[in-house]
Amino acid sequence: MIKLTGFNHQVFYLNNDLIEKIEVTPDTVITLTTGKKFVVIETPEEIINKIVDFRRRYTLGSPEVIK
Repeated sequence: MIKLTGFNHQVFYLNNDLIEKIEVTPDTVITLTTGKKFVVIETPEEIINKIVDFRRRYTLGSPEVIK
């Protein structure tokens, strides 16, 4: 899971395997495979880096939340 910040500045954790797409509208909007959408303050690049870091750690056998 990755740690994200909603537009209301509330922190939440998201299962990155459910992300279908990330859009800039100009806000960053994450759409899940379920159709649910989240508006976050992180940029798409930051989100992608968090996903890559999580998957790298998961592959190495030490999964944890990426902050």
